[in-house]
Amino acid sequence: MEGKSKGYNPAEIEDKWYEFWDEKGFFRADNNAETEPYSIVIPPPNVTGSLHMGHALNNTIQDILIRFKGMQGRNTLWMPGTDHAGIATQNVVERELAKDGKTRHDLGREAFVKRAWEWKDEHGGHIIKQLRKLGASCDWSRERFTMDEGLSIAVRRVFVSLYEDGLIYRGYYISNWCPRCHTALADLEVEHEETKGSLYYIKYPYLDDKKKFVVVATTRPETMFGDTAVAVNPEDSRYKHLKGKKLILPIIDRELPVIFDDYVKMEFGTGALKITPAHDANDFEIGEKYNLDRVVVINKDATLNDGAGPYSGLDRSDARKKVVADLEEMGLLEKVEDYPVPLGRCYRCQPAVEPLVSKQWFVKADVLAKEAIEAVVEGRTKIVPVQWEATYFQWMENIRDWCISRQLWWGHRIPAWYCEDCGEIVVSMEDPDECGVCKSKKLKQDTDVLDTWFSSALWPFSTMGWPEETKDLKTYYPTSTLVTGFDIIFFWVARMMMMGLYCMGDVPFKDVYIHALVRDEDGRKMSKSLGNVIDPLTVIEKFGADALRFTLTAFAAMGRDIKLSEPRIEGYRFFINKLWNAARFIEMNTDESYTFDMDNMNFTSGELTLSDKWLLSRLQSVTEEVTDAFESYEFNVAANSLYQFVWHEFCDWYLEISKIYLYSDDESAKKRTINVLYYALIRALKLLHPIIPFVTEEIFSHLKISNNPSTVLMKSPFPKKDDSLTFKDEEDSFALIMDVVSGIRNVRGEMNIHPKKRLAVMISSPGAKELGLIKENGVYIESLSGVEKIEIGKKFDQPEGSAVVVSGPFTIYVPLVGVVDFGEEKKRLLKEMEKIENDLKKVDGKLTNEAFIAKAPEDVVEKERSKKEKILVTREKILESIESVEKYI
Repeated sequence: MEGKSKGYNPAEIEDKWYEFWDEKGFFRADNNAETEPYSIVIPPPNVTGSLHMGHALNNTIQDILIRFKGMQGRNTLWMPGTDHAGIATQNVVERELAKDGKTRHDLGREAFVKRAWEWKDEHGGHIIKQLRKLGASCDWSRERFTMDEGLSIAVRRVFVSLYEDGLIYRGYYISNWCPRCHTALADLEVEHEETKGSLYYIKYPYLDDKKKFVVVATTRPETMFGDTAVAVNPEDSRYKHLKGKKLILPIIDRELPVIFDDYVKMEFGTGALKITPAHDANDFEIGEKYNLDRVVVINKDATLNDGAGPYSGLDRSDARKKVVADLEEMGLLEKVEDYPVPLGRCYRCQPAVEPLVSKQWFVKADVLAKEAIEAVVEGRTKIVPVQWEATYFQWMENIRDWCISRQLWWGHRIPAWYCEDCGEIVVSMEDPDECGVCKSKKLKQDTDVLDTWFSSALWPFSTMGWPEETKDLKTYYPTSTLVTGFDIIFFWVARMMMMGLYCMGDVPFKDVYIHALVRDEDGRKMSKSLGNVIDPLTVIEKFGADALRFTLTAFAAMGRDIKLSEPRIEGYRFFINKLWNAARFIEMNTDESYTFDMDNMNFTSGELTLSDKWLLSRLQSVTEEVTDAFESYEFNVAANSLYQFVWHEFCDWYLEISKIYLYSDDESAKKRTINVLYYALIRALKLLHPIIPFVTEEIFSHLKISNNPSTVLMKSPFPKKDDSLTFKDEEDSFALIMDVVSGIRNVRGEMNIHPKKRLAVMISSPGAKELGLIKENGVYIESLSGVEKIEIGKKFDQPEGSAVVVSGPFTIYVPLVGVVDFGEEKKRLLKEMEKIENDLKKVDGKLTNEAFIAKAPEDVVEKERSKKEKILVTREKILESIESVEKYI
């Protein structure tokens, strides 16, 4: 470190150490180790993905846990891998083909899948390289992919087993259909948003008297051709006369029965509801209940079919306009009102989904959910923070059957074959040669693939070799902790719970830690459209991975979203530089022949100064705080405790105090101080390493240590609290000294006294013990607050022209006559006040300008408001200083 640039340069350090750790095999798990295992499976990022801030937070937390547990001596495994991301990958490859004017159908299934594998092999490792830049200590020798051979066997085994147990079935059901991806979507794969829509009031004539009408309110008039009934609430007195009546469907004149069901909300529209079982999920359920026909009138490309009569071939949005115009012309449109409409969009490509009835494969999720609920109730799996348990239970207790088939080519093809002669369905581990019933050779495999989340649900055990009984499974399953975002509790966590219990007979993880979202500095979700995305790789290049990791950790409070900005990351970059410079200071003041003896560093209490004991004792408290915080997933508590200790206690206080002894002629005092500095630095580096591994490893590599159990920080034991170095009384005593120093420093600051100007002070206290403390430790006050003379007594009369500070049991007088020119100081403050008033006038000019408030972006207005608040705080401080100075004029 000595002789190198003063500031820490992460670009020179981070890649070097990552390659070293990796080459030495420090990330590799040993399933033969006798120590207690600790395992995590990575939430597999999409093979199409790039690292975003959510990934950065998620993987930083996982890395902290793995490094922390490894230093505690646990046998750690962090299982890495990527997800094949069915829809996303297929879309990417299809876009590549479109550049050449081709579609997947031009290639055919086999050639398209081959092209997708080629894309994966060429581009799929991108996010893994990015995770390495972040410092992720995954066991890359075990890296898995959800479509690799082993996982494909596991997927097939689970499908066959569930089918044989009657937990997978094929049937007609209404599901969300993406007209762009041409596949069914699970409910969770649909993103909902409220849009401005309309409520159309349409007249449905009576069959027996076409001059009478029932007015039906709907947000989707284009689906009316699929209506097979009109429903009203049996308690609705307006419609009791309709019992046994039939209505006419406008335009195509189909007869519709009137049904009475308490599902209908009397307050919605007119209280009369059109029932379209083939194009609405709730209507589908009513249709099943009353055995209504399912009339499909919308095609898979979102155009209307022949069932829509004259509107056949029109896109759904064009059809709506024409239907409404025709109804109005026929006198069958009573009115149209503005109405907020919840719109579901495909989570991948964003078009509005269409509820369509089709034949799909489903898992009977309610059966599997029962034990998964019990596992959390019984505490076999603990969810942290605990409030997310309610969300988990709510979804699991109301779970619907899981649609697992997708009309894609990229993915795990469903292992089901249909006999063309007798219609038998054959589901098996091996590709069948003949039908098991009629022995026909005419078998055709299902063309659908499984939902991506089906293979992901097996991730905790399939990655460890299941269905084989492997050593990894025996050692590392159930895993210790799952770290994930709340947005995939349903997609992934719940399904892993169900599959782990079904396949392994045990929960997949003991703890689930749910972290919050990373937002921009104004609390908005990061998005390309808002232009507020912070790229982790750009930040790492600019400030280093350690700075990003520390920032994310420091703000990772349970249940609170992280508001991130580059200035905040830069602020923690300064912290890393502070640590680096502290280490340089220690190295520069250490004799070349010095080594710190890890075995024989027994501090004798009598040799230690008050400041030594304070620092060593504080370090034991910090050790306990950090350990407890890591164990309880309070990562921000650990980071902030270390920040406070390193920056404010170690650097701002003890390093400054150490100069008293390091620059003296007392050799024994020098050695004692260096020993304390080394001990504190080594312990701080170990405590910090899980959060900021690169800079801590680099500093540690330069320290001169003998009898060191490990020359590598990553493999060093994590510190434990040492009760023999806990000095609570001395901590309290030194805190009093610090308060005295801070009081004198405040006077210097308020009166703008030059740092080199030495002061005389008078300190009084009625207690002999307190006065003895000042007498014995006056050297700290003199050195740290620029004092050349301290007068001590039980009581003093306040000298004329002196500032007074009351600090705990002490009253401190700082004579200012001859030190401060009060007249000049007032002039200076008034000049500052004039500038502040001008700044305030400019800001107020903007904030009182209605045009500025109306036209300027919200974030610009907010910045001006924030600027005004800061100006007002500064103005108040200057006013207080003017008042203080005027006392002495």
